[in-house]
Amino acid sequence: MMDDKTILFEQTPVPKAVMQLAVPTILSSLVMVIYNLADTYFVGMMNNPVQNAAVTLAAPVLLAFNAVNNLFGVGSSSMMSRALGRRDYESVRRSSAFGFYCALFFGLLFSVLCTVGLNPLLILLGADANTMDATAGYLRWTVLLGAAPAILNVVMAYMVRAEGSSLHASIGTMSGCLLNIILDPIFILPWGFDMGAAGAGLATFLSNCVACVYFFVLLRVRRKTTFVCINPEKFSLQKYIVLGVCAVGIPAAIQNLLNVTGMTILNNFTSSYGAQAVAAMGITQKINMVPLQVAMGFSQGIMPLISYNYASGNHRRMKETIFFTIKTLLPFLVVVSLGYFAGAGLLTRAFMDNEAIVAYGTKFLRGFCLGLPFLCMDFLAVGVFQAVGMGKAALSFAILRKIVLEIPALYLLNLLFPLYGLSYAQLVAELVLEKLKQADLGTVRQLAFSILPSVSSSVGMKDILSLAGTVSKFHLTETEGFPFELKDAMVGKKDCVIPVTLRDNVIRLHQFLFDEEDYVPSQQVEEISEQIELHTRKR
Repeated sequence: MMDDKTILFEQTPVPKAVMQLAVPTILSSLVMVIYNLADTYFVGMMNNPVQNAAVTLAAPVLLAFNAVNNLFGVGSSSMMSRALGRRDYESVRRSSAFGFYCALFFGLLFSVLCTVGLNPLLILLGADANTMDATAGYLRWTVLLGAAPAILNVVMAYMVRAEGSSLHASIGTMSGCLLNIILDPIFILPWGFDMGAAGAGLATFLSNCVACVYFFVLLRVRRKTTFVCINPEKFSLQKYIVLGVCAVGIPAAIQNLLNVTGMTILNNFTSSYGAQAVAAMGITQKINMVPLQVAMGFSQGIMPLISYNYASGNHRRMKETIFFTIKTLLPFLVVVSLGYFAGAGLLTRAFMDNEAIVAYGTKFLRGFCLGLPFLCMDFLAVGVFQAVGMGKAALSFAILRKIVLEIPALYLLNLLFPLYGLSYAQLVAELVLEKLKQADLGTVRQLAFSILPSVSSSVGMKDILSLAGTVSKFHLTETEGFPFELKDAMVGKKDCVIPVTLRDNVIRLHQFLFDEEDYVPSQQVEEISEQIELHTRKR
């Protein structure tokens, strides 16, 4: 078994390893989307906006589950994969047991708290007199009774995937999802039990229970060959276990809560425009989740490969994994975005044949789909941070995107373009974030202080730093003029664009700035230029 994992993580060609890990995860993610869409679709068949709005309004609570999922699923799986890379198998077992029992405890706690505070929770979600009862009926099954199985299902899938068993993790997840799709029409529609939104909640509850049973049986059958451990004797509150899981898990959980906050604000804004607008927003969000789940499937699938190789010191293989994923995922996202924009009306009508809802949904989806490529690349970046244990970096990234950019954009765009501006908040936030990523002022300052003392020139430090504010307007590899010959190279730990021949570039820079046609570089510049040429020829 250990040899199989070694082959997958260390020897299998990167494209094959990525696909072996990511494809089952993507498939299970898509099936999960389909089952979420099934709730919306079958509830929509009742042509009752109130019932459809109930499913939409309850969505932030179900997303809040992901805070616990991320805390103990992402946290424990990241630690497990890194421990596998170090061949520390006892830590793998203890971190998995810690993640399992903590997930169980918090799932039960979630149910108790939501039961006690149900009415305030409904008001917070944006439910009004029309949608209150339907939303409560849906929450009764999915949260009050179903929080623990819903959380354990996801956390155990994370842990099974962490040791490379991506296929089994996906089978467990998909078994529950497929059962949900089968049960939805039976419980929801008039020809069945005619339960409406509450029926969708009951189907979800039963499907999560079945998925949990699958994972329990799997771990029982493979108890001698798996590192995933739910034996209570292995549960430990040792400092290195708690910190190892929480260092990644807590930032991941907070990140998810930020997403919940954003969705709650979005739904509250939308609810002021009526049940039809809320229903259309819910349909749009579900449709938009298809490519998002593909991206998250890639991110979750490659996390064990990245964690393992990072911990084992094989950073080259780790980078190959990331670059291959980007080259595979990005073209797909662009095509999907274009398809969504062109077919927004048809996609919305497939879920509810209501002219007002179709009109709302068309405009919503066209706004959301434009931000898809940017958003999914950010998901991938966050996944990489989590995989290597950089939980704080992932959290900082999420705070910048959600709190600093997206939530203020929701308020501003709703003010400028009532209702329809809401769907463009993600796009605006991602465009601003992309601009900020290009304007890396800290790196500019660091490079200036390290390089300028070695260059003989009349251009001073203040002159260079004054240009920092406009750096985001330029792409060095595409810019005509100085530097005139470029190559990427490592400067310390930074992968940078540098002039190939410093001598020629200094001469031409002086010609450009000061019209000095006969400028002769100093001996120091000549020596440094020779060193750069030698270095770049090696790359």
